[in-house]
Amino acid sequence: MANPSVDNVSSTSDKLMLGVAVLLVIAGIAGFYALGQQDWYVRGAALFAGLIAAVVVAYFSAAGKAFVAFAKDSYREVTKVVWPTRKEAGQTTLVVFGFVLVMALCIWGSDKTIEWVVFSLILGWK
Repeated sequence: MANPSVDNVSSTSDKLMLGVAVLLVIAGIAGFYALGQQDWYVRGAALFAGLIAAVVVAYFSAAGKAFVAFAKDSYREVTKVVWPTRKEAGQTTLVVFGFVLVMALCIWGSDKTIEWVVFSLILGWK
């Protein structure tokens, strides 16, 4: 049974647009390497032009419009987050460092105790 919450590209025009977008990305990459004797900015411009053209073509597909809507919703949600103050972030960082230090000492102590039991008491090595 198919999951109804999964969006699929179903129309032929959307498939065609996304295929053209992929071909534009490939063309941009090919142009970057084909212009290997040119300066870096010419090669970068070819790559950038291919990527921008692909983004523009993909934007007009249903999947592209859904992605843009998702990105806008995500940005809206990020603005709702209550970020910690500088003091709260510093205090939390110190608590984490303290916990890591205590755990490191506990693990080191356990390791040395097991080492002492195995090598000194059981095997008799010194």
